[in-house]
Amino acid sequence: MLSEFELIRRYFTHPARNARLGVGDDAALVRVRRGMELAVSTDMLVAGRHFFAAADPEKLGHKALAVNLSDMAAMGATPRWATLSLALPAIDPAWLDAFARGFMRLARRHGVDLVGGDTTRGPLNICVQIMGEVPAGQALTRARARAGDDIWVSGQLGDAALALAALKKRIRLKPREAAAAARRLHAPAARIALGTALRKIAHSAIDISDGLVADLGHICECSGVAAVIEYEQLPVSPVLRRYLDRPAARRALLAGGDDYELCFTAARTRRNRVERAGLRAGVKVARIGRIIAPPAGAWGVVVTDRDGMPLKPGRTGFDHFG
Repeated sequence: MLSEFELIRRYFTHPARNARLGVGDDAALVRVRRGMELAVSTDMLVAGRHFFAAADPEKLGHKALAVNLSDMAAMGATPRWATLSLALPAIDPAWLDAFARGFMRLARRHGVDLVGGDTTRGPLNICVQIMGEVPAGQALTRARARAGDDIWVSGQLGDAALALAALKKRIRLKPREAAAAARRLHAPAARIALGTALRKIAHSAIDISDGLVADLGHICECSGVAAVIEYEQLPVSPVLRRYLDRPAARRALLAGGDDYELCFTAARTRRNRVERAGLRAGVKVARIGRIIAPPAGAWGVVVTDRDGMPLKPGRTGFDHFG
């Protein structure tokens, strides 16, 4: 049986290229480059709440880091260091080998050093803290959207939540459709290149983790504005489009979460710059609505149909305590 420290040495000790001191001491030592600010975020994934306990460990390792990388993308930050804390019911070498492989493969792809963390016995729980750098004063935040801004999103929305709905038997998909949607659920792509390209272009940004309406609502609340989304402009995959007559698919699109795409706002005069940023980053961007002054001072999000009439999305997003 491996001890805690043997577990750490075997699976999670790797050379730290961007840190003065990585795994193996009481704390890591990192140096932020001159002219940079440190961006820090943490996400916890709990078995039975955020993922199935029997989930593929390699895909789970990828996703555990990807959701944190997505936070860096939303801030326009370049990820550089991460810590990983694991609660494990038991030491399973095969599970750990696969989890570490998925985690570290993505870390190397983005130049992220794993510099510390913790392990303990307990119900399966994964906690990742990520740190990155962003030029001073250039971080994207939720609090700077302005009336008149365009609202944009990257990629396509709803497939991850559609896959989860299929797994929970709330909608029935063909096997090939379910497999295509599942790739978006289990292996999200963090839009780091787009986030950094949007510095000095976007006014505000957020990553879509809990659902489009809910997460855009956070921008509205922090910025003191309101938003109008044009339902017909939302970018969807061919798989999701086939099922948009089903309530489960519409909920997946508007409120499903797990997309890890970027939602951001920018001045109308910057449309060409936004499109060029998407081209440089290799990801499609779609203009889906506009920011408006809040009616009667009430911030919020309205979804409209092709005739401009309001739709009722029902549930607006994932709630950890809902």
